[in-house]
Amino acid sequence: MTDLRTRLGRYGVFLGRLSLEPAAALRRDAASIEAMGYRTVWVGEAFGREPLTLAAILLAATERLVVATGIASIWARDAVATMNAARTLSEAWPGRFVLGVGVSHPSLVNPRGHDYGRPRTTMASYLKAMRGSRYDGPPPDDPPAVLIAALGPRMLELAASQADGVFTYFVSERHTHQARAALGPHPVLAVEQAVVLAESREAARRDADAYVAAYLALDNYRTNLRGLGYPEEAVSGAGSDALFDSLIGWGDGDMLTTMVRSHLDAGADHVAVQVVTPSSPQGVMDGLSRLAELLKPGEPAR
Repeated sequence: MTDLRTRLGRYGVFLGRLSLEPAAALRRDAASIEAMGYRTVWVGEAFGREPLTLAAILLAATERLVVATGIASIWARDAVATMNAARTLSEAWPGRFVLGVGVSHPSLVNPRGHDYGRPRTTMASYLKAMRGSRYDGPPPDDPPAVLIAALGPRMLELAASQADGVFTYFVSERHTHQARAALGPHPVLAVEQAVVLAESREAARRDADAYVAAYLALDNYRTNLRGLGYPEEAVSGAGSDALFDSLIGWGDGDMLTTMVRSHLDAGADHVAVQVVTPSSPQGVMDGLSRLAELLKPGEPAR
């Protein structure tokens, strides 16, 4: 089996708002994203669509595209159900499914009737239960690759010892550098990068301030950013200009591609771009097409 880094490729796409489209539109978009040269699409769970069934829809609609969950919440299904779903998808589409799991957020977990608990302890127990789970279906050629969502040092340490790597979200180049140092050279480091095709910060902020504010309202992202040296006032509301520039790639050329590629320079193996725009889903697809022209995701790594 081709190794995980090669399968993921340098660049992928985080679907974001595209994941809310009807299935027929999603199938068309997935095929178009594959044709643009992107190697991987990432689907989340916070938007309410079930990511493992969504992954099956996307895998069936494409020929080569890798589909990764970024992330499937460990609170949404038990460890056996999650691992057996991953095995099922991996057997049906060899080498094309990657399981990303995460602890999510108290504001999303507690209303479902769960007690959020201690994130690292809960994740460690979940990974152990996944590894020990029974599966009676046809086995995949290779076990599913497992990444975990990680920001802080303790979760990164867990990923390095108990998973194939990590998927980080809403992070800066500085965090990517620190994450690689914490992981060591072998675990895979995949990073989400939000981008806005806008020529000025003012225009970019008009498009992306609501996106930034939504994530700054979640404690774990604010805590991570404060740990990187940002004061409380910088991570309040929609954040300071300096914070915005460290988290959101904007521009329409060298400035934009430099931001995306900075994660690779800092030690990431893969960057999942997410086009943030208040326009229609077609606006997202247009942005991905423009990014593909700039990044050339289908070309071999140099």
